[in-house]
Amino acid sequence: MGDAGLVWRRRSKGKDDLYAQIGLFLADHRLSPDPLHYAFVHAVLSAPDSPLAREVRELVDGGVRLTHQEVERLGGRVMMGADPVRRLRDLAPVPNREADRLVSETAAQMDSFAMLTRTMHFETRDFGRDLAESAAMIELQSSTSAIDELSRLAGAMISRVRESEDKLAEATQEAEMLRGKLAEARSTARRDPMTGLANRLAFTEAYEQRATLPAPHCIALCDVDRFKRINDVHGHMVGDRVLKVLGDTLRESCSDHLVARHGGEEFVLLLNGLQLSAAAELLDSARQSVAGKRFRNRETGAALGVITFSAGVTAVRAEEPVDVAIERADRLLYAAKAQGRDRICVG
Repeated sequence: MGDAGLVWRRRSKGKDDLYAQIGLFLADHRLSPDPLHYAFVHAVLSAPDSPLAREVRELVDGGVRLTHQEVERLGGRVMMGADPVRRLRDLAPVPNREADRLVSETAAQMDSFAMLTRTMHFETRDFGRDLAESAAMIELQSSTSAIDELSRLAGAMISRVRESEDKLAEATQEAEMLRGKLAEARSTARRDPMTGLANRLAFTEAYEQRATLPAPHCIALCDVDRFKRINDVHGHMVGDRVLKVLGDTLRESCSDHLVARHGGEEFVLLLNGLQLSAAAELLDSARQSVAGKRFRNRETGAALGVITFSAGVTAVRAEEPVDVAIERADRLLYAAKAQGRDRICVG
């Protein structure tokens, strides 16, 4: 048996990881995780003994991948133009409570939407069968009986159409809610909750798409000087506020560029349309702005002293992976620290 058949057998053993199973099924059969695709696969995997599941199981037996035509014949609908691998990666869980909450709510909406779609599919199938049987009966009956039967059938048709319209409207509303929650979850997954800046994931994605931004491109890695001492003396809440102020200052000073929190007390910037010398000047202006601020402990009123940061700035080379560019900026950052801090090193 081929890969698709083996995957089916593995998934059929339990339902605890149904969402993961659905994701794998979508990826195996090259379907993006749009609500309509999800609803179809949910109907298949959540009811393995249903006629739909049995038919799908027969089709994929032997390692065969479902075709788009087969999916639509079975009642599903194929959404074209999506990259399933990227979309599944976008929906991966992130270590953020708000994102976790949104993903959980989205999963619940998906279940509701799947149930509505599945119900409509089977009711439509039953209606088609009833219509064919009634048409055959009309041909065998007298004209009066045929008219009565036709009237009854028309009434049934109107009733079922109205029910289907109501369910379709409800399903559409569920789908729109789902799309909104997915967009919100995707945005939350790419935002640092403390500073409100982009996080490392968002920065990496922007870097990979830098060809769409003005060239040349530079990367800067910034680090708060003696940040551990701030935390040790004034506490982590004060340290967090210092990071927030630094993030805001970098965002304001470099408003046309991407500023992201890289982790801890480090920030990373993607500077577009600037030569290396101009990028360094921009960062130095931000450095002076931070050094000119006077920080105080909000609770005690005690002065924190002058807060500074050091940075390494480097030009991005053609076809250079993000980790290579950041590693070079990191070496320059350490050089700035070694030279006395509160300075920009360029290379």
